[in-house]
Amino acid sequence: MKVINKLYPHALVILGFVLVSLIYFYPVLQGKQIFQSDIAQYTGMAKEQNDFRATEHSEPYWTNSAFGGMPTYQLGANYPHDYVGKIDDALRFLPRPADYLFLYFLGFYGLLLVLKIDPLKAFIGALAFGFSTYLIIILGVGHNAKAHAIAYMPLVIAGFILVFQKKYILGGLLTMFAVALEINANHFQMTYYLLIFLLILSGYYAFNFIKEKEYKPLLISFGVLAVAGIFALGANATNLLATSEYASFSIRDKSELTFNPDGSKNLTTASMTTDYITEYSYGIAESFNLIAPRLFGGSSHEPVGTDSKMYEFMIGQGVPEGQAQDFVSAMPTYWGDQPIVSAPAYIGVVVFFLAVLALFIDDRKIKYVFFSGAMVSLVLSWGKNFSLLTDFFIHYVPMYDKFRAVSSIQVILELCFPVLAIMGLQSFFKLKDTDPKLQQKGLVQTGVFSIGVLLILLFSKSMFNFSGASDSYFLESYGPDFVDALKADRRSLYSADLLRSGFFIVVTFGALWFFIKNKLSQNTALIIVSIFMIFDLFFVDKKYVSAKDFVSPVQIAAPFQETPADTQILKDTSVYRVFDVQGQLQGRTSYFHKTIGGYSAVRPRRMQQLFDYQISKNNLEILNMLNVKYVIQVNKEGQEFPTINPDANGNAWFVKDLKLVNTADAEMKTLEHLDTKNVAVFNIHDYGSKFKSARLKKKWDANGTIKLEVYKPNYIKYKSDNLNEGLAVFSEIYYGKGWNAYIDGKLTDHFPVNYVLRGMEVPGGKHTIEFKFEPQVVKTGGTITLFSSIGMLLLLIGGIYFERRKSSAQS
Repeated sequence: MKVINKLYPHALVILGFVLVSLIYFYPVLQGKQIFQSDIAQYTGMAKEQNDFRATEHSEPYWTNSAFGGMPTYQLGANYPHDYVGKIDDALRFLPRPADYLFLYFLGFYGLLLVLKIDPLKAFIGALAFGFSTYLIIILGVGHNAKAHAIAYMPLVIAGFILVFQKKYILGGLLTMFAVALEINANHFQMTYYLLIFLLILSGYYAFNFIKEKEYKPLLISFGVLAVAGIFALGANATNLLATSEYASFSIRDKSELTFNPDGSKNLTTASMTTDYITEYSYGIAESFNLIAPRLFGGSSHEPVGTDSKMYEFMIGQGVPEGQAQDFVSAMPTYWGDQPIVSAPAYIGVVVFFLAVLALFIDDRKIKYVFFSGAMVSLVLSWGKNFSLLTDFFIHYVPMYDKFRAVSSIQVILELCFPVLAIMGLQSFFKLKDTDPKLQQKGLVQTGVFSIGVLLILLFSKSMFNFSGASDSYFLESYGPDFVDALKADRRSLYSADLLRSGFFIVVTFGALWFFIKNKLSQNTALIIVSIFMIFDLFFVDKKYVSAKDFVSPVQIAAPFQETPADTQILKDTSVYRVFDVQGQLQGRTSYFHKTIGGYSAVRPRRMQQLFDYQISKNNLEILNMLNVKYVIQVNKEGQEFPTINPDANGNAWFVKDLKLVNTADAEMKTLEHLDTKNVAVFNIHDYGSKFKSARLKKKWDANGTIKLEVYKPNYIKYKSDNLNEGLAVFSEIYYGKGWNAYIDGKLTDHFPVNYVLRGMEVPGGKHTIEFKFEPQVVKTGGTITLFSSIGMLLLLIGGIYFERRKSSAQS
């Protein structure tokens, strides 16, 4: 009975999370699914992979439908012995995206319980965290992996805290499973940002241990965390090893080229250029939209309504009312520093108010950890707007240069502030009996500070010009009156949301003040504050993700419709590639064809360089060697039409000569004027240990033929027929860490030519040539994953056993 009474509140809370998740995303109860733009692109990219699974009942680990060919390691590949993934599937039992919202709630609830927050307040805090606008928006656009990783962050933090509190078994087990789930979510940028916060947290506890001269507990704590981390990493070994292996092949690794596409010297020492890393940098002043959502215009497609200056302008121009209403339903009101924004990163002004209250009245020093984490993430999110710190991190902090969109580090702030808010709320009510003077003083200080910030922003309105980066386009296209109306609406949003935030602060302050004066009971004051805190976020969220974003499952399964251009191309049943001139970086073309474009934040680096250095300069020989047989273009009426490329080299061919170079620079420059049908270029510097230059400096028999017989994502078969020894070039992407070549069943060396393609020496005669994708990393990782998973299970059983013995001894 005691156990039931103990678990009963938590069971009610979890049931509440389920209901809230389903109610917020209620269209899922009607069988609908949310249309996520990024997931639609992913569906296009993964179609070949998914079709292969359906027919072959196995995993290809490679796709030929995007960027000429790439591993599927970051396209949802299924790995052997992924038992952590099975646990994750069990936790995400609700229909998407309600499953991720539920995970937000559940993970944050666990963290607050570890911080000794009672279940009711922890339930409220979890809702405040889950409804943080940014966390809802990423579900709307389809950043599922990001949402997934964020959801497990609180549990990892909770595990660390328990370990440092000397609850080694419980904390170690929680850390082990939470870290395993966090890594399994497969968004390493979010995990990296979590590590930054964990360093701050660990530093805080280490300082306290050292201060108290408790060296043994400190060493034990780090030992427990190390063991937990090792097993968590091991349980995800295949994914980690495969991702690490592929990283050097992707745009997330440093370029081999020492010059830029325009011929200037490449001075970048980071994996990516600073401009690319910091393209999405939060404006310093823009950060205040954390407490007033549309301070900087809200989003790049904000509805302004019929009472707006823009609507008035449109009507004045003679636009019919219906058209004017449609026009003002998505206006570019955002005028901040980022290129495009789907919604403001609003944490809630009530959350902000209560977090400030915690800083004034909560006596737990751990509040400074969460405050420091929030401030570090805020400053780093400024990116190029605070280049002194950002450049230091890019050039000197390991792996920081592997990630872009630095503004997304604000997820740490969006986690820390709700923690502080609930700590402040709990401490406020406790002070009623212990220190009423501090309670009243802290509330007054918080009220003055919060209202003071809003008043400063309101009086600073005249300092801003409300001009956006795209206004020059609107000025040229629509004229100055249009831009003036747009700016007027931005000013209105600025003032309106400051007043809105002021209203919520006044109501929150009033409820807590009336509690101090015994005009309201604790429960009543708590309910009022909680309702306004959640509803504040709820109504902002609904502006950006709502029922209108849900569609039928059929539309999700097939997000792209075949165009007449696609139909015409698909009549050709041979194996070739397609280049969509207007849509290089999108997944639609991959849904129907094998293409040299695609949609991926970790696309192959060398293919991207071919676009930047060659294809963008109209070097048609590059399209020929990539076997691009069709080019999709757009006519003056905006209609797509395919053009056939009669000069495409085909699937494989013999060349007469091999031009030897010593650097990647020379290889790229050679491509500018290379006759790819007769000559190939080879960088001997990369493969000098395998090939002697004298061996390759000879005339080759180019009169033979190579015919493609079988073409699958992970298996390609050719038949060759040549009188003498020849040098074959295959229009397939070279990836030496998985593709093996066989001639008549015998493993044979192949090597990279033409910067991205495969080359091979073929003996005279008739032969069968096969390429098989056999990534050793998957086999090795699978073995490590299996043994690590077994180890985790044994540790869990052992932990439960020792905890039960401990409980029995204490009773």
